Amino acid sequence: QVQLVESGGGSVHTGGSLRLSCAASGSFISINGMGWFRRAPGKHRELLAAISSGGNINYADSVEGRFTISRDNTKNTVYLEMNALKPEDTAVYYCNADIQDERKRGYYWGQGTQVTVSS
Repeated sequence: QVQLVESGGGSVHTGGSLRLSCAASGSFISINGMGWFRRAPGKHRELLAAISSGGNINYADSVEGRFTISRDNTKNTVYLEMNALKPEDTAVYYCNADIQDERKRGYYWGQGTQVTVSS
């Protein structure tokens, strides 16, 4: 069974940095696109950044220039480096991956990790 396990959330002050990690485990053939989303209280889920298997990257305007997405295909892991954090970045952050296993291709989600930025 495929699982995505996140780590790295926490609490920081404005201007601080955090690094999130999301590792895929289980039995699968390949990982295609990977990405990071967040959901703040009272708001819709927001796509923050995505990276293809070939390394093409896209960012939401709200995080471009402050967040960096990367992946290590040898570790089946995607990262989100977050700098210059603001209180409005406070949310639960989720990773997502498009994974092909032996029977099907589908999107999987991490369990979510809380990021809290205080002023």
